[in-house]
Amino acid sequence: MKFKKSALLFLLTAIALIFAASCNSKGSSSGKSSESTQLIGAGSTFVYPIMTRWIAGFQQTHTGTQINYQSIGSGGGIQQLKKGLVDFGASDAALDDQQLQQMPPLVQIPESAGPVCITYNLPQLKEPLKLSSGTLAGIYLGTITSWQDAAIKKDNPGVSFPNVPIVVAHRSDGSVTTNIFTTYLSTVSPAWASKSGKGISVKWPVGLGGKGSEGVTGVVKQTPGGIGYVELNYAEENKLPVASIRNAAGNWVAPSSSSATAAIEAFSDALAKDVRTPIVEPPTSAPKAYPITGLTFLLVPKNGSNQQKRTELRDFIQYVLTTGQDSADALHYSKLPASLQQQDQALLNEVQTGATTK
Repeated sequence: MKFKKSALLFLLTAIALIFAASCNSKGSSSGKSSESTQLIGAGSTFVYPIMTRWIAGFQQTHTGTQINYQSIGSGGGIQQLKKGLVDFGASDAALDDQQLQQMPPLVQIPESAGPVCITYNLPQLKEPLKLSSGTLAGIYLGTITSWQDAAIKKDNPGVSFPNVPIVVAHRSDGSVTTNIFTTYLSTVSPAWASKSGKGISVKWPVGLGGKGSEGVTGVVKQTPGGIGYVELNYAEENKLPVASIRNAAGNWVAPSSSSATAAIEAFSDALAKDVRTPIVEPPTSAPKAYPITGLTFLLVPKNGSNQQKRTELRDFIQYVLTTGQDSADALHYSKLPASLQQQDQALLNEVQTGATTK
């Protein structure tokens, strides 16, 4: 008898729990929070690590919103946005006026920045390599070909260099990392500007190409005397040595999130007029700024028909520009200074929520 009563009690309890779960499910399905909102973004691979952190942080407090970010490169993200296949894009280079004419009306919102590092294969060096702008440009122009060149020794007094040739590595694929780097070279070297110029893909005077940062690193690691350029987060994750670069103020500055933020601050007046202003080679008034730095941008359509999606998209961008900035340093990105955050808020106000579609 005792066993039958226990079994009956167990059965009634199970039925009650199932009924309660069913009620809760029905209740939540009629509530606003149950309506799942799907947002899709695509673009920059450079921003992918911090984008992943932003999405996870946002979804903790917006459990009804699912954000899928496709790390397909800035160019791919721009094309997806142009075709209306995504809700937002991300690019490491802002669109110019001609490109904007080919896109739906959109807002370009700077959301992070990072330095481009010079890495090298010189295990004999006990201290970080130092390179002035002229020396670095000469290496990539092919006019400086040996690690025992007088220009390199002048940048690194007292340092013993191996008698090996310099092997230049560069990206073989289109890359905004390349755009930042060649924008810097074009700024500091008239010879480079006239010969190769700037862009996501240029005609390299010398060197071996590698696809992606992995390819560039592979060339450098496998070649004694190799030198290449990669993003800071990639260099940190792979424990690559990085050079200090002499800035316009004459100081040797290592790439870091703080030295990149200093570069942003140095261009605050110019950015206030146009957020697309390159931030390479800051002026002498910025002694702590790293000179090879670039901003990354969220590309957001100004208008849309689905109010719920548009509202969640605005909320997500608001999170990125405020709370999300606290994640920057830990992932080797640069936290936006207050002046640029305020400017971003004004740009975000141009994003309309629209009307809910049926």
